[in-house]
Amino acid sequence: MALILTFLGKGSTERTKIAIAAAMKYAREGKRVLLVGSAEPTIQILLGTTLSNEPHEVAPNLQAVQLQASTLLENTWEEVKKLEAQYLKTPILKDVYGQELAVLPGMDNALALNAIRQYDESGKYDNIIYDGAGDSTTLRLLGLPESLSWYVRRFRQLFVNSDLGKSISESPLIQPLISTFFNVNWTSDNFSIPTNTANNLLDKGKAALADPKRIAAFLVMNDDLVEIATSRYLWGSAQLVGLTVGGVILTGNTANPTINEQFAPLPITISNTNGSEWQTILDTLPDFITQATQAPRPMEIDTGARQVRLFLPGFDKKQVKLTQYGPEVTVEAGDQRRNILLPPSLSGKPVTGAKFQNGYLIISF
Repeated sequence: MALILTFLGKGSTERTKIAIAAAMKYAREGKRVLLVGSAEPTIQILLGTTLSNEPHEVAPNLQAVQLQASTLLENTWEEVKKLEAQYLKTPILKDVYGQELAVLPGMDNALALNAIRQYDESGKYDNIIYDGAGDSTTLRLLGLPESLSWYVRRFRQLFVNSDLGKSISESPLIQPLISTFFNVNWTSDNFSIPTNTANNLLDKGKAALADPKRIAAFLVMNDDLVEIATSRYLWGSAQLVGLTVGGVILTGNTANPTINEQFAPLPITISNTNGSEWQTILDTLPDFITQATQAPRPMEIDTGARQVRLFLPGFDKKQVKLTQYGPEVTVEAGDQRRNILLPPSLSGKPVTGAKFQNGYLIISF
């Protein structure tokens, strides 16, 4: 499995330069590296080459690919049609072609995440550098396994507990009737296998996101007040979705004591991206893995103390909302929301208190 790095911040060109430099760094160390970019032209201009939707070598040990949502959708649609054919005796999607489909808002996130997952599982790469939008869109992309797993477990349980769900699972007549009237190849294995496969994929995604040796992000910014505020917002938002932020890369010539205070305890690395020499940037890059593994964990659960601790820098208690409508606890901060699946010892227990202290939201049960 590869180490996946991404970069967050407002300045797109500086972020892309850091992403390319990080890919070069690992490639020169002998790692097998894949640089993944979006359809925007910036990365191609900086690399001085044209990228396609298939990885190809741009330097020794370094391959690059440009994610094109329309092409990814075509490929995924063919897989959907194969899946449908397993259940319907007369498939209805066989005459709908991927080349006809338009990419709807939000689709590109899911398609990009699936592409990165496939590159990761291919075993061809030691490092994958993802040069995404660097904003809340990237956070939603990486947080998709957590979000989708909630939908799966929540709505599956609602269906199982419903009268319809009980009828289907208990009645010896319902399943044959469904097979006859709805033209479905009904077997319990047919439905459990894809469900279990989806759950396994989501579990792998959540486990990878929770491990800073597998997935980590770094903030890239200059000393502009807007960029500082944006980076602090993205820092807290990343922590909420479970993504570890390992440090700050300041694209300037001098350190700023104010920035050190606002982003403590993250280490600050100064990197001058104004020039055209890649070696200048390479010489100032941090040790990404060391910094990521030493950074505060997004969430810690202490069953002994009956507490959940979430590190939410960049937010104060007025900006954080905590609710408990069902068996899970929901935390909102900024434009992100997370449903926390509690361990059995805490599941179903009511929240008895919550406080915001030193950047941590501490929830007691």
